[in-house]
Amino acid sequence: MLKGSTLKALDVRIIQRYMQSSCQQIGPRRYINGIQRYYITFNDFRNKNRMYTKKELVGYSMEDMYSVVSDVSNYYKFVPYVKKSQVHTVDPGGGGFKADLIVGFPPLNEIYTSQVTLQPNSRVKSECHDGRLFNYLLNEWRFSPGLKDIPNSCVVDFRVAFEFKSLLHSNIANIFFDLICDQMENAFILEVSRRSGPPSIRSHVLKSRRS
Repeated sequence: MLKGSTLKALDVRIIQRYMQSSCQQIGPRRYINGIQRYYITFNDFRNKNRMYTKKELVGYSMEDMYSVVSDVSNYYKFVPYVKKSQVHTVDPGGGGFKADLIVGFPPLNEIYTSQVTLQPNSRVKSECHDGRLFNYLLNEWRFSPGLKDIPNSCVVDFRVAFEFKSLLHSNIANIFFDLICDQMENAFILEVSRRSGPPSIRSHVLKSRRS
């Protein structure tokens, strides 16, 4: 565990190291008190598709992150808005499984089956094509090595993409979209912390995009 001046020095070095990374954000935005905030445009209300991506350096290993994200059967215990998560139809070769989930956030509730594809310690991909609210729903996590001198770190690429069946549901969800994505991603980091202890370094967002 790194503390004090050592941790601050690492923070500076990490920021410098990734300063050249592309950090473009899609969509109109403005800054209020130094915090980036989005505002809704007319085009948002005509679009049934949503996408959110985030690239983040975290103070946990790829194995730590993978063990939590792939633990779909326990999502209902720690992931916001997940009311039920049940795994079935497991691939004997370990390549994945199907999972039934109930996700609810006022005023919407969705019951669907996801096909989860696994690549141990590097990728968890969940897709649904038979939802009542969605034509398509994708959640994908990729894990890659972090800092060479800090083995207990990795880079997390998180992506959510979906298409609503109706503009009505899309417009309702648009109000909550960013908040829900942030809360869900943070829930996984908190669960890793609960299972593995404090992070080796602070998390650093390298890139974020919403459309």
